[in-house]
Amino acid sequence: MKEQGILTRAEMQLMRILWSLPAMKGTINEILAYYAGRKPAYTTVATVMRTLLCKGYAASEKLKGTKTLRFYPLVTREEYAVRVLNAVKDELFDGSFSALVSFCIREKWVSESDLKGMFVQTGCKSAFGTGV
Repeated sequence: MKEQGILTRAEMQLMRILWSLPAMKGTINEILAYYAGRKPAYTTVATVMRTLLCKGYAASEKLKGTKTLRFYPLVTREEYAVRVLNAVKDELFDGSFSALVSFCIREKWVSESDLKGMFVQTGCKSAFGTGV
């Protein structure tokens, strides 16, 4: 198994589909059914799925009595989000979460009202005088 790293756009699209499937398991045909609009070729999905298997993000099982494989994720969406955000924090912000948040505020990705709402939502007391 290779180092997992960050997913490509095509890999991420397949992982989002796997996470949304009933029981988070599906064959390539079931995965293709979840694509909106123009669907990629069966072989394209099979190739990307093979990459996800090699990277350790997904696994497969054979359907009993067939040659058909059913795929499922080995990491949750939340586990992947933590991995990506930690990589961004460590690689771009010298491991500083406050530098990452400051960047998001400077870029206007997060407003003061968003921050207040986050503090209230998490039950934390904030410098804004809100919280529980």
